[in-house]
Amino acid sequence: MSEQWWQQSCQALNASVRRKAQARQQQLTKPAGSLGRLEQLAIELAAMQGNQRPQVDNLWISIFAGDHGVVAEGVSAFPQAVTGQMLHNFVNGGAAISVLAKQLGATLEVIDLGLAEPLEPLRGVRQLHIGPGTQNFAEAPAMTVAQLLLAMNAGQASAQRAHEAGCQLFIGGEMGIGNTTAATAMACLLLDCTALEVTGPGTGLDSAGVAHKAEVIEAALELHRPAISEPIEILQRLGGFEIAALSGAYLACAQQGISVLVDGFICSVAALLAVQLNPACRDWLLFAHSGAEPGHQRVLKALQAEPLLDLGLRLGEGSGAALAVPLLQLACSLHNNMATFTEAAVADRPA
Repeated sequence: MSEQWWQQSCQALNASVRRKAQARQQQLTKPAGSLGRLEQLAIELAAMQGNQRPQVDNLWISIFAGDHGVVAEGVSAFPQAVTGQMLHNFVNGGAAISVLAKQLGATLEVIDLGLAEPLEPLRGVRQLHIGPGTQNFAEAPAMTVAQLLLAMNAGQASAQRAHEAGCQLFIGGEMGIGNTTAATAMACLLLDCTALEVTGPGTGLDSAGVAHKAEVIEAALELHRPAISEPIEILQRLGGFEIAALSGAYLACAQQGISVLVDGFICSVAALLAVQLNPACRDWLLFAHSGAEPGHQRVLKALQAEPLLDLGLRLGEGSGAALAVPLLQLACSLHNNMATFTEAAVADRPA
Protein backbone atom coordinates (compact mmCIF):
# COMPACT_ATOMS: atom_id res chain seq x y z
CA MET A 1 0.00 0.00 0.00
CA SER A 2 1.41 3.42 -0.96
CA GLU A 3 2.18 6.06 1.66
CA GLN A 4 -0.93 7.22 3.46
CA TRP A 5 -1.91 10.16 5.67
CA TRP A 6 -1.35 8.22 8.90
CA GLN A 7 2.37 7.97 8.15
CA GLN A 8 2.76 11.75 8.28
CA SER A 9 4.45 13.37 11.28
CA CYS A 10 2.80 13.57 14.68
CA GLN A 11 2.97 16.66 16.84
CA ALA A 12 5.89 16.79 19.28
CA LEU A 13 5.27 17.17 22.99
CA ASN A 14 6.40 20.52 24.44
CA ALA A 15 9.66 19.76 26.27
CA SER A 16 9.97 23.28 27.71
CA VAL A 17 6.51 23.17 29.26
CA ARG A 18 7.24 19.67 30.59
CA ARG A 19 10.31 20.97 32.44
CA LYS A 20 8.33 23.87 33.88
CA ALA A 21 5.52 21.56 35.00
CA GLN A 22 8.07 19.25 36.62
CA ALA A 23 9.58 22.22 38.42
CA ARG A 24 6.16 23.31 39.66
CA GLN A 25 5.49 19.86 41.09
CA GLN A 26 8.69 20.19 43.11
CA GLN A 27 7.47 23.49 44.57
CA LEU A 28 4.00 22.41 45.69
CA THR A 29 3.25 21.95 49.38
CA LYS A 30 3.82 18.20 49.60
CA PRO A 31 6.76 15.84 49.76
CA ALA A 32 8.18 15.32 46.27
CA GLY A 33 6.46 12.39 44.58
CA SER A 34 3.85 12.00 47.32
CA LEU A 35 0.94 12.22 44.86
CA GLY A 36 2.43 9.38 42.85
CA ARG A 37 1.21 8.97 39.30
CA LEU A 38 -1.12 11.96 39.57
CA GLU A 39 1.96 14.16 39.43
CA GLN A 40 3.25 12.51 36.26
CA LEU A 41 -0.19 12.66 34.64
CA ALA A 42 -0.34 16.41 35.16
CA ILE A 43 3.17 16.82 33.76
CA GLU A 44 2.34 14.69 30.69
CA LEU A 45 -0.88 16.61 30.03
CA ALA A 46 1.00 19.90 30.36
CA ALA A 47 3.53 18.73 27.76
CA MET A 48 0.75 17.54 25.45
CA GLN A 49 -1.21 20.78 25.72
CA GLY A 50 1.80 23.10 25.72
CA ASN A 51 0.29 24.65 28.83
CA GLN A 52 1.86 24.72 32.31
CA ARG A 53 -1.66 24.62 33.75
CA PRO A 54 -3.33 21.79 31.81
CA GLN A 55 -7.08 21.21 31.80
CA VAL A 56 -9.31 18.28 30.88
CA ASP A 57 -12.68 19.99 30.62
CA ASN A 58 -13.52 19.79 26.90
CA LEU A 59 -14.10 16.07 26.29
CA TRP A 60 -14.95 14.38 23.01
CA ILE A 61 -16.20 10.78 22.80
CA SER A 62 -16.64 9.02 19.45
CA ILE A 63 -18.34 5.62 19.37
CA PHE A 64 -17.59 3.68 16.19
CA ALA A 65 -19.94 0.83 15.31
CA GLY A 66 -19.62 -1.99 12.78
CA ASP A 67 -20.60 -5.61 12.39
CA HIS A 68 -18.36 -8.63 11.79
CA GLY A 69 -18.82 -11.45 9.33
CA VAL A 70 -16.96 -13.87 11.57
CA VAL A 71 -20.06 -14.00 13.79
CA ALA A 72 -21.29 -16.63 11.31
CA GLU A 73 -18.78 -18.99 12.94
CA GLY A 74 -20.67 -18.94 16.26
CA VAL A 75 -18.11 -16.89 18.19
CA SER A 76 -20.48 -14.56 20.04
CA ALA A 77 -23.07 -15.02 22.76
CA PHE A 78 -25.26 -12.28 21.23
CA PRO A 79 -26.90 -11.88 17.78
CA GLN A 80 -25.75 -9.15 15.41
CA ALA A 81 -29.05 -7.32 15.75
CA VAL A 82 -27.75 -6.09 19.11
CA THR A 83 -25.29 -3.74 17.38
CA GLY A 84 -28.06 -1.65 15.85
CA GLN A 85 -30.20 -1.89 18.96
CA MET A 86 -27.35 -0.45 20.99
CA LEU A 87 -27.00 2.49 18.62
CA HIS A 88 -30.59 3.39 19.48
CA ASN A 89 -29.67 3.02 23.15
CA PHE A 90 -26.62 5.28 22.77
CA VAL A 91 -28.54 8.17 21.25
CA ASN A 92 -31.53 7.70 23.57
CA GLY A 93 -29.27 8.09 26.61
CA GLY A 94 -29.70 4.59 28.04
CA ALA A 95 -26.23 3.09 27.51
CA ALA A 96 -23.44 3.24 30.07
CA ILE A 97 -21.36 5.56 27.89
CA SER A 98 -24.37 7.83 27.37
CA VAL A 99 -24.82 8.19 31.13
CA LEU A 100 -21.10 8.79 31.66
CA ALA A 101 -20.83 11.31 28.83
CA LYS A 102 -23.75 13.29 30.27
CA GLN A 103 -22.22 13.20 33.74
CA LEU A 104 -18.89 14.45 32.37
CA GLY A 105 -20.43 17.08 30.10
CA ALA A 106 -18.73 15.42 27.12
CA THR A 107 -19.63 15.64 23.46
CA LEU A 108 -20.80 12.18 22.37
CA GLU A 109 -21.00 11.24 18.71
CA VAL A 110 -22.05 7.86 17.30
CA ILE A 111 -20.81 6.67 13.90
CA ASP A 112 -22.41 3.73 12.07
CA LEU A 113 -19.71 2.41 9.74
CA GLY A 114 -21.70 -0.55 8.47
CA LEU A 115 -24.14 -2.97 10.07
CA ALA A 116 -25.28 -6.41 8.98
CA GLU A 117 -28.87 -5.24 9.50
CA PRO A 118 -28.94 -1.67 8.16
CA LEU A 119 -30.54 1.00 10.31
CA GLU A 120 -33.12 3.45 9.15
CA PRO A 121 -31.87 7.05 9.40
CA LEU A 122 -31.43 7.64 13.12
CA ARG A 123 -31.18 11.08 14.65
CA GLY A 124 -27.83 11.48 16.38
CA VAL A 125 -26.03 8.78 14.35
CA ARG A 126 -23.64 9.46 11.48
CA GLN A 127 -24.26 6.70 8.94
CA LEU A 128 -21.39 6.00 6.54
CA HIS A 129 -22.42 2.62 5.04
CA ILE A 130 -18.95 1.26 4.28
CA GLY A 131 -20.53 -2.17 3.89
CA PRO A 132 -22.95 -4.59 5.60
CA GLY A 133 -20.32 -5.40 8.18
CA THR A 134 -17.01 -7.05 7.35
CA GLN A 135 -16.57 -10.30 5.49
CA ASN A 136 -16.11 -13.52 7.46
CA PHE A 137 -12.34 -13.54 7.99
CA ALA A 138 -12.47 -17.30 8.52
CA GLU A 139 -12.96 -17.47 4.75
CA ALA A 140 -11.70 -14.21 3.22
CA PRO A 141 -10.11 -10.86 4.12
CA ALA A 142 -12.37 -8.88 6.46
CA MET A 143 -12.19 -5.74 4.33
CA THR A 144 -11.20 -4.60 0.89
CA VAL A 145 -8.42 -2.02 0.75
CA ALA A 146 -11.02 0.58 -0.23
CA GLN A 147 -13.15 -0.23 2.82
CA LEU A 148 -10.09 -0.08 5.07
CA LEU A 149 -9.26 3.40 3.79
CA LEU A 150 -12.83 4.59 4.30
CA ALA A 151 -12.83 3.32 7.89
CA MET A 152 -9.45 4.87 8.69
CA ASN A 153 -10.62 8.14 7.15
CA ALA A 154 -13.76 8.04 9.31
CA GLY A 155 -11.56 8.00 12.39
CA GLN A 156 -9.47 10.86 11.02
CA ALA A 157 -12.62 12.91 10.36
CA SER A 158 -13.81 12.34 13.92
CA ALA A 159 -10.48 13.58 15.29
CA GLN A 160 -10.75 16.64 13.04
CA ARG A 161 -14.22 17.43 14.41
CA ALA A 162 -12.85 17.06 17.94
CA HIS A 163 -9.98 19.41 17.10
CA GLU A 164 -12.33 22.02 15.65
CA ALA A 165 -14.38 21.84 18.85
CA GLY A 166 -11.32 22.62 20.99
CA CYS A 167 -11.16 19.12 22.42
CA GLN A 168 -8.66 18.62 25.26
CA LEU A 169 -9.15 14.85 25.53
CA PHE A 170 -10.39 12.32 22.96
CA ILE A 171 -11.99 9.00 23.89
CA GLY A 172 -12.81 6.39 21.28
CA GLY A 173 -15.34 3.66 21.93
CA GLU A 174 -16.61 0.73 19.91
CA MET A 175 -19.73 -1.31 19.35
CA GLY A 176 -19.93 -4.41 17.20
CA ILE A 177 -20.98 -7.95 18.01
CA GLY A 178 -17.95 -10.15 17.23
CA ASN A 179 -15.35 -7.42 17.63
CA THR A 180 -13.56 -9.14 20.51
CA THR A 181 -12.86 -12.01 18.11
CA ALA A 182 -11.46 -9.61 15.50
CA ALA A 183 -9.32 -7.81 18.06
CA THR A 184 -8.02 -11.10 19.44
CA ALA A 185 -7.05 -12.32 15.97
CA MET A 186 -5.19 -9.06 15.36
CA ALA A 187 -3.49 -9.29 18.75
CA CYS A 188 -2.17 -12.77 17.92
CA LEU A 189 -0.18 -11.40 14.98
CA LEU A 190 0.75 -8.09 16.60
CA LEU A 191 2.07 -9.91 19.69
CA ASP A 192 3.25 -13.11 17.97
CA CYS A 193 1.24 -15.41 20.20
CA THR A 194 -1.32 -18.17 19.79
CA ALA A 195 -5.08 -17.77 19.95
CA LEU A 196 -5.27 -19.94 23.07
CA GLU A 197 -3.03 -17.50 24.93
CA VAL A 198 -5.24 -14.45 24.43
CA THR A 199 -8.80 -15.60 23.66
CA GLY A 200 -11.38 -14.67 26.28
CA PRO A 201 -15.14 -14.75 26.83
CA GLY A 202 -15.93 -11.43 25.16
CA THR A 203 -19.59 -10.70 25.87
CA GLY A 204 -20.02 -13.82 27.98
CA LEU A 205 -19.02 -17.10 26.28
CA ASP A 206 -18.66 -20.19 28.45
CA SER A 207 -15.45 -22.27 28.42
CA ALA A 208 -16.60 -24.33 25.43
CA GLY A 209 -17.43 -21.14 23.55
CA VAL A 210 -14.01 -19.68 24.31
CA ALA A 211 -12.32 -22.85 23.06
CA HIS A 212 -14.37 -22.74 19.84
CA LYS A 213 -13.54 -19.07 19.33
CA ALA A 214 -9.83 -19.83 19.73
CA GLU A 215 -10.09 -22.60 17.12
CA VAL A 216 -11.80 -20.26 14.65
CA ILE A 217 -9.13 -17.61 15.20
CA GLU A 218 -6.24 -20.06 14.87
CA ALA A 219 -7.61 -21.39 11.59
CA ALA A 220 -8.01 -17.82 10.29
CA LEU A 221 -4.43 -17.02 11.24
CA GLU A 222 -3.23 -19.99 9.22
CA LEU A 223 -5.28 -18.74 6.27
CA HIS A 224 -4.08 -15.14 6.33
CA ARG A 225 -0.58 -15.21 7.82
CA PRO A 226 1.19 -16.07 4.52
CA ALA A 227 -0.32 -13.00 2.83
CA ILE A 228 0.54 -10.50 5.59
CA SER A 229 3.78 -8.55 5.27
CA GLU A 230 3.01 -5.30 7.12
CA PRO A 231 0.81 -4.21 10.05
CA ILE A 232 -1.86 -2.50 7.95
CA GLU A 233 -2.60 -5.86 6.31
CA ILE A 234 -3.35 -7.36 9.74
CA LEU A 235 -6.08 -4.75 10.10
CA GLN A 236 -7.43 -5.27 6.59
CA ARG A 237 -7.59 -9.06 6.81
CA LEU A 238 -8.63 -9.61 10.44
CA GLY A 239 -9.98 -6.33 11.81
CA GLY A 240 -13.26 -4.47 11.74
CA PHE A 241 -14.52 -1.16 10.44
CA GLU A 242 -14.70 0.21 13.99
CA ILE A 243 -11.20 -1.02 14.89
CA ALA A 244 -9.81 0.66 11.77
CA ALA A 245 -11.64 3.87 12.63
CA LEU A 246 -10.23 3.82 16.15
CA SER A 247 -6.69 3.39 14.83
CA GLY A 248 -7.28 6.24 12.40
CA ALA A 249 -8.67 8.47 15.13
CA TYR A 250 -5.70 7.83 17.43
CA LEU A 251 -3.22 8.59 14.67
CA ALA A 252 -5.06 11.74 13.61
CA CYS A 253 -5.26 12.95 17.22
CA ALA A 254 -1.49 12.62 17.52
CA GLN A 255 -1.08 14.58 14.31
CA GLN A 256 -3.48 17.27 15.57
CA GLY A 257 -1.93 17.38 19.06
CA ILE A 258 -4.93 15.97 20.97
CA SER A 259 -4.48 13.81 24.06
CA VAL A 260 -6.13 10.39 23.82
CA LEU A 261 -7.46 8.22 26.64
CA VAL A 262 -7.57 4.63 25.38
CA ASP A 263 -10.36 2.34 26.62
CA GLY A 264 -10.26 -1.46 26.95
CA PHE A 265 -9.01 -4.48 25.02
CA ILE A 266 -10.41 -3.68 21.58
CA CYS A 267 -9.36 -0.03 21.75
CA SER A 268 -5.91 -1.06 23.03
CA VAL A 269 -5.45 -3.41 20.06
CA ALA A 270 -6.38 -0.51 17.78
CA ALA A 271 -3.81 1.61 19.64
CA LEU A 272 -1.12 -1.05 19.26
CA LEU A 273 -1.80 -1.21 15.54
CA ALA A 274 -1.65 2.59 15.35
CA VAL A 275 1.71 2.64 17.13
CA GLN A 276 3.07 0.04 14.72
CA LEU A 277 1.91 2.20 11.80
CA ASN A 278 3.39 5.39 13.24
CA PRO A 279 5.41 4.95 16.48
CA ALA A 280 5.39 8.69 17.29
CA CYS A 281 1.67 8.56 18.07
CA ARG A 282 2.47 6.64 21.28
CA ASP A 283 3.37 9.92 23.02
CA TRP A 284 -0.26 11.05 22.81
CA LEU A 285 -1.84 7.93 24.32
CA LEU A 286 -2.92 7.51 27.93
CA PHE A 287 -4.49 4.23 29.04
CA ALA A 288 -7.61 4.11 31.15
CA HIS A 289 -7.87 0.65 32.63
CA SER A 290 -6.77 -2.94 32.74
CA GLY A 291 -9.75 -4.98 31.58
CA ALA A 292 -10.92 -8.51 32.26
CA GLU A 293 -10.20 -9.86 28.76
CA PRO A 294 -7.04 -12.03 29.03
CA GLY A 295 -5.31 -10.52 26.01
CA HIS A 296 -5.54 -7.01 27.40
CA GLN A 297 -2.59 -7.43 29.76
CA ARG A 298 -0.33 -8.54 26.93
CA VAL A 299 -1.37 -5.65 24.71
CA LEU A 300 -0.78 -3.12 27.49
CA LYS A 301 2.64 -4.61 28.16
CA ALA A 302 3.56 -4.34 24.48
CA LEU A 303 2.56 -0.66 24.60
CA GLN A 304 4.51 -0.12 27.86
CA ALA A 305 1.25 1.25 29.21
CA GLU A 306 0.35 1.85 32.84
CA PRO A 307 -3.45 1.87 33.06
CA LEU A 308 -5.13 4.13 35.59
CA LEU A 309 -7.83 1.74 36.84
CA ASP A 310 -8.24 -1.98 37.44
CA LEU A 311 -11.94 -2.63 38.03
CA GLY A 312 -12.53 -5.86 36.12
CA LEU A 313 -14.33 -3.98 33.33
CA ARG A 314 -15.24 -5.60 30.00
CA LEU A 315 -18.08 -3.48 28.65
CA GLY A 316 -16.37 -1.45 25.95
CA GLU A 317 -18.18 1.58 24.48
CA GLY A 318 -15.39 3.81 25.86
CA SER A 319 -16.93 3.37 29.30
CA GLY A 320 -13.71 2.51 31.14
CA ALA A 321 -11.99 5.56 29.69
CA ALA A 322 -14.90 7.79 30.73
CA LEU A 323 -14.65 6.42 34.27
CA ALA A 324 -10.97 7.42 34.41
CA VAL A 325 -11.54 11.03 33.31
CA PRO A 326 -12.11 12.36 36.85
CA LEU A 327 -8.61 11.16 37.82
CA LEU A 328 -7.11 13.25 35.03
CA GLN A 329 -9.23 16.23 36.02
CA LEU A 330 -8.19 15.93 39.66
CA ALA A 331 -4.54 15.55 38.69
CA CYS A 332 -4.79 18.83 36.78
CA SER A 333 -6.66 20.56 39.61
CA LEU A 334 -4.02 19.57 42.15
CA HIS A 335 -1.22 20.67 39.84
CA ASN A 336 -2.86 23.99 39.02
CA ASN A 337 -4.35 25.00 42.38
CA MET A 338 -2.13 23.74 45.19
CA ALA A 339 -0.01 26.42 46.81
CA THR A 340 3.75 26.46 46.45
CA PHE A 341 5.93 26.41 49.56
CA THR A 342 6.65 30.10 49.04
CA GLU A 343 2.98 31.04 48.58
CA ALA A 344 1.95 29.14 51.71
CA ALA A 345 4.96 30.24 53.77
CA VAL A 346 5.74 26.59 54.45
CA ALA A 347 9.29 25.35 54.81
CA ASP A 348 10.18 23.19 51.81
CA ARG A 349 12.51 20.82 53.68
CA PRO A 350 12.91 19.54 57.23
CA ALA A 351 14.73 21.89 59.61
